[in-house]
Amino acid sequence: MKGSLETSVYHSVLRIAVCVFAVALVFDSGLLSKSTSLISSEAQRYVATAIGVRVGVAPNEVNLLTKRITELEGELDRKNREIAVNLNTTEAGGNVFSSSTFILSAILFILLLLIILNYVMDYLRYKPFESQKRVKV
Repeated sequence: MKGSLETSVYHSVLRIAVCVFAVALVFDSGLLSKSTSLISSEAQRYVATAIGVRVGVAPNEVNLLTKRITELEGELDRKNREIAVNLNTTEAGGNVFSSSTFILSAILFILLLLIILNYVMDYLRYKPFESQKRVKV
């Protein structure tokens, strides 16, 4: 072996790369300052818009009609979703009770019971020791 692992060029480059990526991630995440995260996201957005490619077709009658039909279908889908949401809320009496709320409430109730049971068991465990101390003294 000509050189040890500590002095090889590959490992030196690897250590430097890891340090550079770590510093870049710290600044990108905004751990030190929120402004570094903002600068990073703005730079990424700028690069994305600078690299973007635009392709277009010359407008004609078919393209315009297709665009209008697509817009109308989007509006129709949106209105259908709104109607479905209104029907769901009115069927439930205006208050939608989801299953996740029920599950979380059940878990909370079980935890409360376990905490109370723990206090009762501790009380019952220490109660005989107190009575034994009084008898011995």
